[in-house]
Amino acid sequence: MTMPFAGGIDANANATLIFSLVAAVIYAFTLGMRPTLARSAAKTLAVAMLAVLAAIQGGPLLLVAALALSAVGDAFLSRDGEKAFLGGLATFLVAHIVYAALFLRSGGGLELLAAESWLGAIALAMALFAIVMLAALWRRVGPGLRIPIAAYILAILAMGMSALTTNSSWVIGGVVLFMASDGLLATEKFLVAAISPQRALMRLAVWVLYYAAQLAITLGFLLG
Repeated sequence: MTMPFAGGIDANANATLIFSLVAAVIYAFTLGMRPTLARSAAKTLAVAMLAVLAAIQGGPLLLVAALALSAVGDAFLSRDGEKAFLGGLATFLVAHIVYAALFLRSGGGLELLAAESWLGAIALAMALFAIVMLAALWRRVGPGLRIPIAAYILAILAMGMSALTTNSSWVIGGVVLFMASDGLLATEKFLVAAISPQRALMRLAVWVLYYAAQLAITLGFLLG
C-alpha cells in the first residue's frame, strides 16, 4: 500500500493519518444516532489526529493550532443545545482567524488576487457566497445570533481570501470545501424545515466536505 509519508504503514505519521480516517468514518456512520460520548470522541479525534500529524511532521505551529481549535469546535458541535452551538461557533471563528494568519504568512500577498484573473474570480465568488449567506440567515435567526453569525461569516471570508494567496491547489481546494461545508451546515440548521427528510443526507454531506477540507489543507502544508 502506497502511503503519503515515508516509512510505510508502521510509520507514526501514516498510522496517525489512518487513525484520523477511521475516526472520521466511524463518526459518519453514527450521524443518525443520538449524541453520546463515544460519538463525540470519534468526531473530535478525526481532526485532533490531523493536529497530531501536523505536529509530528514539523508542520507550521499555526496549522497545528487551527486544527486543534477545530477539534475543540467539533467537540462542542457534537452535542445538542444552543450553548454547545455557540461554543462551537466561537471556537471555529478563532480557528478561521488562525488559518487566515497561516495562509497570509505562507502566501505571496493579496496582490496575487489582482495579478491572477482566476484567483480574482474565485475571490469574487467567495464574497458573493458570504453576502448571500448573511442575507439568508439574517432573517431566519434570532437577534441574539445575528452578530455572532455575521462575525463568523466574515472570518470564513477572510480565511478564503487569504487561502488564495498561497498558490497551493490543495489549500485552496480545501478552503473551498470548508466554505461549502459551512454553507450547507447553516442551510441545514436554519433554512431547511426540521421535518425535512433531506436533513440526514445534508448532515452527512457537511461532515464529508468538512473532513475532506481539513485533510486537504493539512496535506497541502505537509506534502506541498
